[in-house]
Amino acid sequence: MSDGTAASARLQARVTTVGAGRRGLLAAGALLAAPAVRAQGSSWPQRTITVIVPAAPGGTLDALARFFALAMTPLLGRSVVVENVGGAGGLIGMQRASRADPDGHTIAFGNMGVMAAFVALNPNAGYDPRRDLAPIGMAAHVPMVIAASPQSGVRSLSALLDRIRERGERATFGTAGLGTTSHLAPALLLHLTGLRATLVSYRGAGPAMNDLAAGVVDAVIDQTVTMIPAHRGGTAVALAVSGAQRAAQLPDVPTFAEAGVPSFDLVVWNAFAAPRGTPEPIVQRLAAAVDGALADADLQRRLADLAAIAPAPEERGPGPLGQRITADAAR
Repeated sequence: MSDGTAASARLQARVTTVGAGRRGLLAAGALLAAPAVRAQGSSWPQRTITVIVPAAPGGTLDALARFFALAMTPLLGRSVVVENVGGAGGLIGMQRASRADPDGHTIAFGNMGVMAAFVALNPNAGYDPRRDLAPIGMAAHVPMVIAASPQSGVRSLSALLDRIRERGERATFGTAGLGTTSHLAPALLLHLTGLRATLVSYRGAGPAMNDLAAGVVDAVIDQTVTMIPAHRGGTAVALAVSGAQRAAQLPDVPTFAEAGVPSFDLVVWNAFAAPRGTPEPIVQRLAAAVDGALADADLQRRLADLAAIAPAPEERGPGPLGQRITADAAR
């Protein structure tokens, strides 16, 4: 059983064995916004809440969304389930989520790629997060790791860069698709180092990681949530991690600065959003559920184990996320 599967099972077991008293406390906290919702003639939620993840199973977005869904289920009193809608670098999933009925039963889980950078990369995509989404709240900040294929024999960032320098566009990076963070990261690295390579798009990080393990692509840069289990399982060789210091979970893996590329410093935010027009009381109740999930001890341990960082109190909720989306889309 993988780290992610085991953690999901532990969290699911905890959710299903919460005592009556604990359920009462959780329900009371999550229902703070309920009077306002009922005042609008709604008894939300009326059915299962679907979280659209704009990527194939097996990547960071998928893993984080499933951990949060399990923790949010008892807080909202309805099942919270994940639906993977991959393709076009996340655009198909985000379009579906943004065009869903704005009743709070369909929401999206994305990151700075699909919720901000995509605007600059594809301005004619027919989707703009600033216009089409109602921000709910930040879920986690996650460092990025560059990893080589175990088949390659590469064991350091300098060796990988030497290989790219030698092979040029015959060297390959697997990515989760155009505009995703795993596409932006190697593009940034190549820009900073003055090198060229081929970026190979997949329908999500999961398929890209499968081909990395098989040696089909030379390298992948993705978030620690995906990379730590892959490195531990021997399906990827971690070479460097972003951020100011090494990840405690990868103590032998240097930072990009230590590995010779100090200007590469990309940490990814991941967040929830609803279709524009979702009633404010429902958005606030969803935000309260995200906040409640972040207080869940099992979820905290799981995030820590994968080097994910919970947002600071001032970063949480719809307002700060909306400001971040607008700022990063412009940047």
